[in-house]
Amino acid sequence: MSQGGQCYTSVISSNSTSGSQYTQLAIWGLAGLVSFLILFTIVGNVLVVIAVLTSRALKPPQNLFLVSLASADILVATLVMPFSLANELMGYWFFGKIWCDIYLALDVLFCTSSIVHLCAISLDRYWSVTQAVEYNLKRTPKRVKGMIVVVWLISAVISFPPLISMDRSSSEASPQCILNDETWYILYSSIGSFFSPCVIMILVYIRIYQVAKTRTRTMSEKKRDVDSPMENGMDQAEPDQEHENGRKSSSASKYSSRKSRASSKSMELFSSRRKRQNTVNRKKVSAAREKRFTFVLAVVMGVFVVCWFPFFFSYSLYGICREVCKIPDTLFKFFFWIGYCNSSLNPVIYTIFNQDFRRAFQKILCKSWKRSF
Repeated sequence: MSQGGQCYTSVISSNSTSGSQYTQLAIWGLAGLVSFLILFTIVGNVLVVIAVLTSRALKPPQNLFLVSLASADILVATLVMPFSLANELMGYWFFGKIWCDIYLALDVLFCTSSIVHLCAISLDRYWSVTQAVEYNLKRTPKRVKGMIVVVWLISAVISFPPLISMDRSSSEASPQCILNDETWYILYSSIGSFFSPCVIMILVYIRIYQVAKTRTRTMSEKKRDVDSPMENGMDQAEPDQEHENGRKSSSASKYSSRKSRASSKSMELFSSRRKRQNTVNRKKVSAAREKRFTFVLAVVMGVFVVCWFPFFFSYSLYGICREVCKIPDTLFKFFFWIGYCNSSLNPVIYTIFNQDFRRAFQKILCKSWKRSF
């Protein structure tokens, strides 16, 4: 998940020299660290894609959102991060004006698509909680794929202005790949790509929590209501039987018949109770799984916000009050590279908090290991 990290830094740091500001040791150290981050991001998100497409437990169509989200992270690691690293270490843009235009557009597009994906996922969870039966019937793979296409289209609309507002005035001696430095674009990109979707997601997850809490309390009350009548019915079976036995005369056949009917009634009550209990248990298991998965997605959203909020907050302040609110370049660069690191964190979150993903990853890695020997 990326959002114009290096390109936005170039706006604020446009006065930097064309030569590298790092020592040879620092260059090798940063190159090695970021290369590991890129490799880790690619491998982790490829595992997510394979797991969702091959694991039976991860087959529900809503998980296609995670495939698209992982794909955006893979594209960040392959098409954005290497060039951001080269631009940072070299101190100038080496790759030409055409690729600069493409690079900046992709940088903004992939981060915007990441957060719009998270926004769509939160809405999907909300509808599945509040309209469980109706929405789950409508939630087909075709519909989810359509929603994913809409997510990418919205992301493209939000990230389109860089293509028409690019600053191409840098000198040939010290080429810089920078975006428009005007306040309107800084605020537009920050609000459209980050703050607005964040507000939507936070409000949606608060509502999901409230609905889930109410539903859990209702299910507990229903379970008590189911248990009480059944227990009373079972307790009354034996007194009824004793009463019938007291009234019978000497006929062994009538006694046997009545005993059989009483036993049959007890079995029916027991069977009915068991069926209702199984239904309640299935609903509880389903609700628990839904709750766990919603929690995982909430963690994903929270980590995204934590990783990108410092960058967007400082970037927006710079757009409003310029030099007065400008933070040190080193701190600003730290903020946007923390944002880039977010692309590698989702597979880690899935592994820690979701058993289905853990099993799928283990299965994929074990198969790959066996094939290699």
